Amino acid sequence: MSILIISIIVIALAFDFLNGMNDAANSIATVVSTKVLTPLQGVIWAAFWNFAAVFIFGVHVATTIGKGIVDANIVNEYVILSALIGSIAWVGICTKFGLPISVSHSLIGGLIGPALVIGGGDALVAQGIIKVSLFIFLSPIIGFLLGYLIMIGTMWAFRKRSPRKVDGVFRGLQLLSSAIFSLGHGSNDAQKTIGIITILLFSTGHLGGEFHVPTWVIFASYTTIAVGTLAGGWKVIKTLGTSLTHLKPVQGFCAETAGAITVISSTLGGIPVSTTHTITGSIMGVGSVQRLSAVRWGVAGNIVLAWVLTIPATILVGGGFYLLLRLFIPAIA
Repeated sequence: MSILIISIIVIALAFDFLNGMNDAANSIATVVSTKVLTPLQGVIWAAFWNFAAVFIFGVHVATTIGKGIVDANIVNEYVILSALIGSIAWVGICTKFGLPISVSHSLIGGLIGPALVIGGGDALVAQGIIKVSLFIFLSPIIGFLLGYLIMIGTMWAFRKRSPRKVDGVFRGLQLLSSAIFSLGHGSNDAQKTIGIITILLFSTGHLGGEFHVPTWVIFASYTTIAVGTLAGGWKVIKTLGTSLTHLKPVQGFCAETAGAITVISSTLGGIPVSTTHTITGSIMGVGSVQRLSAVRWGVAGNIVLAWVLTIPATILVGGGFYLLLRLFIPAIA
């Protein structure tokens, strides 16, 4: 294996680290904002369950990333490098400013950019891109609706209990719901790095003639995303956990449960969704039960703007970096 391939794998794992760092907020924003766990306890809890997902879920999402976004025949090490540079640049900027963007979609945009440079629209797998694009809109809507309905159902089920007793019950249950959401986060998001490393190995002839996911890639990716979660993304945690709406333990439980159902279902279906979009929609759905004004829609608007810009921005950066490589490496197509 060449130094270039090894270097790109290291960069892919750095992307995985940033994924965990930015998306730590998705797993623990609610459990921290309700003061069930401290921020430090929250990231340790989320990191453990992020890694535990390696033993539970398959590699359906990794396969979609590896073969379902761009034509595998046009992929080379420089395409993967450009995709990762575009993704890391965008994720790093958004994490710095506390914007909980979709790391998943930044990677997908990063892949599309150089693919367009090489083969135009023919280099894209339309079915996979349509599926991913559809869930940019569907995952937060599903999260919103599930969060709203679960909150309504919970309020009805506990309508005769005192607020203090309800709070006590759901402080414990929220540990369970955050653990399940962290499992979903690890399963869906770690697999995106697994997919990108696997297509790199496949396209450079290191997997033989058949696309398959090596075990070492699986464990390396899950370990790295867990370490990234431990590092935390404190500004993002603040945005989701305190700036979007005020949450109590029962609301945190409902939001996490709605998010977990959406993300795990998508993972089992091989759909690389955004855990950020999903949990944000769930939090907004839960907050809307009380009253629409309970949601800080200005903050929500900034988050949505970052979502909309993610794929176009990473297409430009990834494609631009590939064009730059062409200038200095004549052998690149």
